Amino acid sequence: MASSLLNGAINPTLTRGIAQTPNGLGFLGSDFNGKHFPKLNSVSCVKISRTHKSKTIVSPNCSASASRPASQPRFIQHKKEAFWFYRFLSIVYDHVINPGHWTEDMRDDALEPAELNNRNLTVVDVGGGTGFTTLGIVKHVDAKNVTILDQSPHQLAKAKKKEPLKECKIIEGDAEDLPFKTDYADRYVSAGSIEYWPDPQRGIREAYRVLRLGGKACVIGPVYPTFWLSRFFADAWMLFPKEEEYIEWFEKAGFKDVQLKRIGPKWYRGVRRHGLIMGCSVTGVKPASGDSPLQLGPKVEDVSEPVNPFVFLSRLILGAMAATYYVLVPIYMWIKDQIVPKGQPI
Repeated sequence: MASSLLNGAINPTLTRGIAQTPNGLGFLGSDFNGKHFPKLNSVSCVKISRTHKSKTIVSPNCSASASRPASQPRFIQHKKEAFWFYRFLSIVYDHVINPGHWTEDMRDDALEPAELNNRNLTVVDVGGGTGFTTLGIVKHVDAKNVTILDQSPHQLAKAKKKEPLKECKIIEGDAEDLPFKTDYADRYVSAGSIEYWPDPQRGIREAYRVLRLGGKACVIGPVYPTFWLSRFFADAWMLFPKEEEYIEWFEKAGFKDVQLKRIGPKWYRGVRRHGLIMGCSVTGVKPASGDSPLQLGPKVEDVSEPVNPFVFLSRLILGAMAATYYVLVPIYMWIKDQIVPKGQPI
């Protein structure tokens, strides 16, 4: 029963040059359909179709995900819920969550487009949490030039204990209201954070503001599922953006040369129908100094406002229940990877 629920058949559809297949997403005229998926970093999406550095780059409207309302009753796409969610999750985060959703090889693959090619770069890691992503950054940039920012002191406490991060600046802060001056950093990195932002567009606008001219932002986050049961739990839990939404947020903020690179655990064999907690790495370059040209109104969420304790607890519990589904999915996919012969779709 569980297998049939998770496998669920879906009808092939076409969205601007990318075909959706029962095995995931595939490019027309290619073998990128889940059957043969030797390297997840072989695909990029940008605004204009062209060939660049021996890679074929296609249109940004590359998500074949099912449509969804702009607003959903997500239970942990709020700063207060996320704060308490990570209060407890921080205890086991590196040992339980990362192995199923955010492995070291995925991290290194996702950071490659950020072009961390100089040890003297000034880098901000927004939503850096326990410092897992930062460990990948300091392989290429001196730790003294890296700032880790997160709203969770419990997550940051884990980062402070990691020896390679001892020289990093570690501060509490809000991704939608960064405590950095305009034109401050050479690189902006945020991994596994956007799903908790009440207003993703505001967070990406802030990424633009804090970067210097020619600086590069790299946002790594979830992708929206196509399978109905996974969509249900994704919508109940937190924000799972569609690929074209990432591109739109970057372009509206003012970024140029926006690219999207697909990532995922190796044992998924390219399957994306269940969505991914870490499913894409999106980059953009700041073309001019100063603030973003995008003007926004007041914040969506005011964390200073009092909340009903019963409503707060109910949301937190329901969100945690939905999250359980996404703890089990990578286990299920790993079992299938062990059972199904290599070269065959799972």
